[in-house]
Amino acid sequence: QVQLVESGGGLVQAGGSLRLSCAASKTRRNINRMGWYRQAPGKERKLVATINSGGTTYYEASVKGRFTISSDNGVNTVYLQMNSLKPEDTAVYYCHAQEIRVVNVEGATVSKEYWGQGTQVTVSS
Repeated sequence: QVQLVESGGGLVQAGGSLRLSCAASKTRRNINRMGWYRQAPGKERKLVATINSGGTTYYEASVKGRFTISSDNGVNTVYLQMNSLKPEDTAVYYCHAQEIRVVNVEGATVSKEYWGQGTQVTVSS
């Protein structure tokens, strides 16, 4: 089982920046995608950004132009640079990893998901 270790959360004023980091406990070549979700109080957990093994990124519309996702060591380590933070960005941010393993020559796969414990980001008005 992969463990995801997160860091970088904290309290920041509106307009400020934070950088979140997440590292898998072990390097696994089968991890094909990592990303970040966030959950605000009383709301559902939502996808923020992802990056896959080919370097393709995805951003939720509300963070485009402000957040940047990047990775090292394939996609076993992922970062989220958050600039121009707004109070509505306040949430617990969770690192997420997807692992896909090809099990036969026909290309059949099995997949697993892993979650970090979450790191609090609070943006004051």
